[in-house]
Amino acid sequence: METAIVLFTRDLRVHDHPALAAACATARRVVPLFVLDPAVPAGRRRPFLLDCLRDLRDSLRERGGDLLVRQGDVVAETMRLVQETSAEAVHVSADVSSLARARQRRLAADRIEFRTFPGVTVVSPGLLRPSGGGDHYRVFTPYWRAWSAAPHRAAAEPPAAVRIPPGLDPGHLPGRPSDGGVRGGERAARARLAEWIRTGLDGYAEGHDDLAGDRTSRLSPFLRFGCLSPLELAALPNDDFVRQLCWRDFYHQVAFAFPELNRRDYRPRGTRWREDEEAAEAWRAGMTGIPIVDAGMRQLRAEGWMHGRARLITASYLVKQLRIDWRVGADHFFELLLDGDVADNSGNWQWIAGTGNDTRPHRTFNPLRQARRFDPDGAYVRRHVPELADVPTRLIHEPWTSPVPISGYPRPLTVL
Repeated sequence: METAIVLFTRDLRVHDHPALAAACATARRVVPLFVLDPAVPAGRRRPFLLDCLRDLRDSLRERGGDLLVRQGDVVAETMRLVQETSAEAVHVSADVSSLARARQRRLAADRIEFRTFPGVTVVSPGLLRPSGGGDHYRVFTPYWRAWSAAPHRAAAEPPAAVRIPPGLDPGHLPGRPSDGGVRGGERAARARLAEWIRTGLDGYAEGHDDLAGDRTSRLSPFLRFGCLSPLELAALPNDDFVRQLCWRDFYHQVAFAFPELNRRDYRPRGTRWREDEEAAEAWRAGMTGIPIVDAGMRQLRAEGWMHGRARLITASYLVKQLRIDWRVGADHFFELLLDGDVADNSGNWQWIAGTGNDTRPHRTFNPLRQARRFDPDGAYVRRHVPELADVPTRLIHEPWTSPVPISGYPRPLTVL
């Protein structure tokens, strides 16, 4: 064909990008496009997103192409570019959220060849089906077995050249606000991956729950924006890490089958949630009086990221101790997390709340036991809750037991 458009969404890379590779292989001219939709604000993720787009534009320009940036409704802007370039096809990486699938349906309804490609997950969401029937796996362990045995697609080679039609306006890419946060983009992602493989991969199993040690990969924001291919990460020689990738695929196949995962209980259990905005706001602000919870919530606010173990603790505290609706927590996490993703975020929150895919719906992560096990010296708490920096270790996780009141730190909302 003469011209194809590649619509980028959250697949902002050139390595292992099947939609881009197919377009470059089948069309004489390829138009890479990203649309900044004001109806879908990026919020806390915007600086990271702009880094990703600038890096992607540079990579495409190095190959003779460019990244066209437009603002407005994604489908409307895509079809406007179809008319402008007389494009015969639109390629996009398939996604599972309600928003993404509605967009895909609208594009498919237009009179143009519309093709979706894998690339957001390791295994495509609808590919694996339980042998006993059903359209998706509801429990992780059987999915892990099936996923581990499933053949992986071949990685797509990055195109050597991208030939864009002449005369197109590349469009304005807004400047990045100077927030001092993590830098986004495929180059930054690949540098982080190489460093972590060298220094952290071998010790991942022993260290990824160490709150103060901070020995996780920190690759999740790059995965969320597709700066790294999950297929590439699945080839790493560490089953504990690869299992975490499988959890990500698991929730994507759940969201594919149950698109309302971020709004409705996957497994309704008749839970009666408390409405307590004052308590919810104390939780958001990291002022619950439970140090390990407050440390996690303050890390989230400061960094746009939270240690995985802290996510379990803070989420369990909200839904199991405060009895506040999981959607309140999921909305807050989604707003602030650089790696905020509809499938992962909602799936994990429902798992914690007992309304999702956990086979033990009454599971609780006791904050004190978790703190003593995963932050025994209180280093994580001291790092993020400066009011407790000088508290003795024996009191760090239970400051309310101190014989001397601690100035500036609240009494606990709940006594554990």
